[in-house]
Amino acid sequence: MIIRIASAACLILSASAAAQDGGLINEGAANTARELIESGLESDTGYEVVRSLTTEVGPRLGGSEQEALARDWAVQMFTELGFENVRIETFEMPYWERGAIDLRIAAPFPQNLFATALGGSAATPQDGLEREIVFFDSFDALRDAPSDGALEGRIVYVNDRMISAQTGAGYGPANQKRQFAWLEAEARGAAGVIIRSVGTDSHRFPHTGMMSTPNAGSLTSGSHSQAVVDYLNSEYPNLEETPVRSSIPAVAVSAPDADQIERIHALGETLTVQLSVAAGWRGMRQSGNVVAEIPGRELPDEVVLIGAHLDSWDEGTGAVDDGAGVGIVTGAAHLISQLPRAPRRTIRVVLFGAEEVGLRGAFAYAQQNADDIGNIVLASESDFGAGRVWSLTSGASVEGTAFLDEAQSLISPLGIIRGDRANRGGGPDIIPLSMQGVPVFRLAQDGTDYFDLHHTPDDTFDKIDPDDFAQNVAAWAAVVWLAADSEVEFRTPDE
Repeated sequence: MIIRIASAACLILSASAAAQDGGLINEGAANTARELIESGLESDTGYEVVRSLTTEVGPRLGGSEQEALARDWAVQMFTELGFENVRIETFEMPYWERGAIDLRIAAPFPQNLFATALGGSAATPQDGLEREIVFFDSFDALRDAPSDGALEGRIVYVNDRMISAQTGAGYGPANQKRQFAWLEAEARGAAGVIIRSVGTDSHRFPHTGMMSTPNAGSLTSGSHSQAVVDYLNSEYPNLEETPVRSSIPAVAVSAPDADQIERIHALGETLTVQLSVAAGWRGMRQSGNVVAEIPGRELPDEVVLIGAHLDSWDEGTGAVDDGAGVGIVTGAAHLISQLPRAPRRTIRVVLFGAEEVGLRGAFAYAQQNADDIGNIVLASESDFGAGRVWSLTSGASVEGTAFLDEAQSLISPLGIIRGDRANRGGGPDIIPLSMQGVPVFRLAQDGTDYFDLHHTPDDTFDKIDPDDFAQNVAAWAAVVWLAADSEVEFRTPDE
């Protein structure tokens, strides 16, 4: 492992970022935050962490041997950087493997297509499938389709497009088809499902991602069509006790290939494809969360938790999702560890395992550390790439909100505004903690081009801009230091 640690530079920031007299942040803490910003803008520690992870480990699918190598890598990395209480907290998980895939148009215009299996997909029969496609413009159109046998033995195709946005707001609506198109198709007797990739690029790089599985509660929430409700009630009478997994292949095609399918459909031609998928579940495997700490000098039992997820999809090297987050939170925490004195509270860095395949590390962490959750005063995760931070959002007490208002004033020279003050989203792996009352903040990044790379073979180290990355590290170092060195109560009284 090769990690270079750069010395702090002396970049002077505007005095307009100073904490106001009588505020919750004293001038000593504010000055330290400014020093951390200067150091963060010049340090390459976090950037080198990402380089090391993506080069020396590479892809690291949850439960795979590569993910196990990543955990060992992380322990060595944290130890070399001087963190304390470095440990792996293991857990068991079901392991899904992608295997080989082949998709081509058989008629009317034979040609190869670029596709990838969705996480949780079943395999085709050994000789593959050759079936007619039934085209749906949107996931809603599929969900509204009748159960009249029209899809029996055919392959469903869903063409929803995703809209690019700075906040990534287009992801949720577009992702409905990736999550549940398989279930709508399977309930109607389809032999398989193909979706337009959930992404915003125009390259022949299909986007993978995990399909979702239903639960009993979702059947009464209106999340699924009546066809799905009837199918699940019939096939899985004990839904909460029985895992529901796809029995049909489910794949995503790249945007240009989706455009090709759309054009052929517009000609009124019957479109037949040949599909071969070797994916499937391969039993139970071990995963784990890697934890490291900077013990607090006065309140060591109180914890500011920051995290990222260590695993990645297996198509690229997981640089943007989420090697960048690993480097950002590690680089920020390392800067704080180099200060002459530790913060009052403990800073805990958690690199979560198996996030991509269902937040398994996040839920395992919350379960294994249930007795300690009350000691976590604030939490956040970096898991939206390496674009510049543009907004600080939060979900905290009145006092905590006022404190973060002041923290934002200190990082405003980095181009960061104050965002939503009632935001409960600290990042995907923070969800189980947030559900149990842990206050959160988020340093929201520019995600305009995030979904060009997300879950694709194009997610590689060269896509990370060093200056944008350094701005992230600087912002994280300042905010985390301020929170950890304070005595502010971020929880609301009833939490």
